[in-house]
Amino acid sequence: MRRLPLCIAIAALCAAVTPAFAKDKAEPAAEAAKPEAALTQPQQSESEGSIVVEGRRVDYKAVAGTLVLHGKGDEEHEPKASLFYVAYFKKGADAGKRPITFLYNGGPGSATVWLHMGAFGPKRVVTADDTHTAPAPYKLVDNAYSLLDASDLVFIDAPGAGFSRLVADAGDKDKRDALMKERKKEFYSVDGDVHAFAQFITQFLSKYGRWNSPKYLFGESYGTTRSAALAAVLQTEDSVDLNGVILLSQILSFDTSIDGPENNPGVDLPYVLGLPTFAATAWYHHKLPQQPAQLEPFLKEVEQFALGDYAQALLAGSTLDASRRQAVAERLHRYTGLPVDYLLKADLRVSGGMFEHELQIDGDITTGRLDTRFSGPTMDPLSKEAEYDPQSAAISSAYVSAFNDYVRKQLKFGQGQSYRLFADIDHWDFSHKAPGAHEALQQSTNVIPDLAVAMKYNPDLKVFMNGGYYDLATPFFAAEYELNHLPIPDSLRKNISMAYYPSGHMVYAHEASLKELHDNVARFIEATDNVAR
Repeated sequence: MRRLPLCIAIAALCAAVTPAFAKDKAEPAAEAAKPEAALTQPQQSESEGSIVVEGRRVDYKAVAGTLVLHGKGDEEHEPKASLFYVAYFKKGADAGKRPITFLYNGGPGSATVWLHMGAFGPKRVVTADDTHTAPAPYKLVDNAYSLLDASDLVFIDAPGAGFSRLVADAGDKDKRDALMKERKKEFYSVDGDVHAFAQFITQFLSKYGRWNSPKYLFGESYGTTRSAALAAVLQTEDSVDLNGVILLSQILSFDTSIDGPENNPGVDLPYVLGLPTFAATAWYHHKLPQQPAQLEPFLKEVEQFALGDYAQALLAGSTLDASRRQAVAERLHRYTGLPVDYLLKADLRVSGGMFEHELQIDGDITTGRLDTRFSGPTMDPLSKEAEYDPQSAAISSAYVSAFNDYVRKQLKFGQGQSYRLFADIDHWDFSHKAPGAHEALQQSTNVIPDLAVAMKYNPDLKVFMNGGYYDLATPFFAAEYELNHLPIPDSLRKNISMAYYPSGHMVYAHEASLKELHDNVARFIEATDNVAR
């Protein structure tokens, strides 16, 4: 079923993909009986390979393994978590000059199978462009757009996801259960998650001698939320200056989310910022009353209306007069294809789930959420909102199946273990202690201040935001709005760059966009790695 927001935000929002009607909560019996000692020591398996990336051969060493976390400042005490990673190192490269990029998906609590097998790993699973991918056998190919030509890569699974595990090494079952409850409370939170990743990264830099390498963070979706806070923690607490932060399908302030804004009445910003994605989607599916020839000029017109007449109408609330209300509804019809009567009944406020359900309802078709180019049969034509995401249903099995096969056969890791797509999270603490705050704020998560602090603390830090026009989980215009509201001096605004693609949340699911994404990120790294050539 569609997951609704938590703290006006989204547990499903940022996991790159949430499979329909499924969440892996069961712990296999074999794993439940596995000695905790197996999680308290780092594990490692090495292999080798080569890849040709846009005509350039890269020979690499792959390491699949775990690092053990003990809690911040607690290295000599009991282990608390074992984090799984897959690292790819270019052979023969000078480690002091070779960039290294840490990559992770979102969730919160998602494994990093999506970026690994869809975007930048040396192998890529092939999926259908905007339709349901046929069942197994799935096709795994050499990834001609792997980022290994520009940087060494470290894919990290969040605590409790993938092969990462929380560690509760205690005596009897009751003690273990109580200790596991403490672990979940510590790690399954905005700030606990960030400090776990910070400790992982500093351990990794020491283990592999990469302290003097150019360093990058690459987060997708909730991973961008993590990156903003993580950049501030690494730089201000661990003295790790970063060369760049790369954001894909960004959400920094959860008050901008188009998922469930009706639960936060009085905050109309999500409707304003989601409108351009509604328009792009209606354009793609030819649902507009008058079809513009080109997308980008059309979107500029919609953005101007969204920030102008539409925003003013929503701000007026119940004081909006009938004639203006009718006029705004007619403009919304022109930009979204939704009927005027429906827009009026919705009080001019259409959530993401409502739009997904209604855009193609005349054919009993539901529009995708993570990628609105996708469509699927509607579960319930009488429902108010979409009840699943056609894109998640279309590609999840391919990613999960391909990785489970690849990690065991080629990376030689994971025998006897279960790869968990998501951590078993009953509650995620979205409260966040922003830099300079005396306590965690009880509000929608907002890490805009964290990214601003990171950029001011390190004025050479560069930020590169990437977004898809057809992403209704984290709309591109919301991401642009967030970056335009960073509290930084004008002198630092030149450090921010943006790129948009004719794709969705997982930009790389569209092969032409994957190539463009690779080229843009590779250029960004080359321009910011401070390596003389």
